[in-house]
Amino acid sequence: MTASRSGRRRRLLPYLLAAPGALWLVVFFLLPAIQLGATSLYDPAGSLTSGYAMTWSFGNYPDAIGAYWVHFGRSFGYAGLATALALLLGYPLAYAIALRAGRWQNLLLVCVVAPMFTSFLVRTLAWKTVLSDTGTLVGLLRDLHLLAPDGRLLASPVAVVTSLTYGYLPFMVLPIYASLQRLDRRLLEAARDLNARPAQVFRTVTLPLSLPGVVAGTLLTFIPAAGDYISAELLGTPNEYMIGNVIDAAFLVRLDYPQGAALSVVLLLVILALAVGYLRRGGAEEVG
Repeated sequence: MTASRSGRRRRLLPYLLAAPGALWLVVFFLLPAIQLGATSLYDPAGSLTSGYAMTWSFGNYPDAIGAYWVHFGRSFGYAGLATALALLLGYPLAYAIALRAGRWQNLLLVCVVAPMFTSFLVRTLAWKTVLSDTGTLVGLLRDLHLLAPDGRLLASPVAVVTSLTYGYLPFMVLPIYASLQRLDRRLLEAARDLNARPAQVFRTVTLPLSLPGVVAGTLLTFIPAAGDYISAELLGTPNEYMIGNVIDAAFLVRLDYPQGAALSVVLLLVILALAVGYLRRGGAEEVG
């Protein structure tokens, strides 16, 4: 009897450990998502004062997509470009920290994570100062004739993508660093012993073994960047607004809850579809 109870407890232990996290996801993700989906089907003619009726208005979806498909495309374009830039900047940085930093490794990791101790809003406002028309950077680019005399970086796609890249760069660096840190150094030594050049060692050994970190990093960067609206709000103009800005305005300015919810559900489903397709194409085992 005692042995059977002990075995039962051991079988239940993983579920008990997972229960708090599962409860958190149900309360703060699943239930709000269900409510959001229900709100997207409310009568679009309703309002906060007159109330909303559940009329199963599936037409809210094509109406919302038809009105704001440009913002969806801009959001995914900016997010994709920011993810590519973060990968180009983050991989060499993660490689240097994991394989070349030596005793400076912990300090460099702190430097990567330290900006996240500051509010994302404050960091975005800092870019507003750096990219301002009277700032040192713009003045230098004008002196080097890389920017027209009346050219500017602020209130442009460059400013928005720069902010997205900077803001989510740690989400790219850390997963890649973790993959490179677990790399068996003996494999690198064996490749060098076989007279492989450094570029060949990287291409045939280091890069393939670090792909789990690359896959995780690109997902962790692209997903929040696609839904971001702070960067476009503070550093751009309405011509650079992303779908997050439209959703924000629908809920808080126009008070059009059905449209805001429909746009949110579409954004969620598109990102989910892109993530699943990406994992399948890249091999889901790469993130395992």
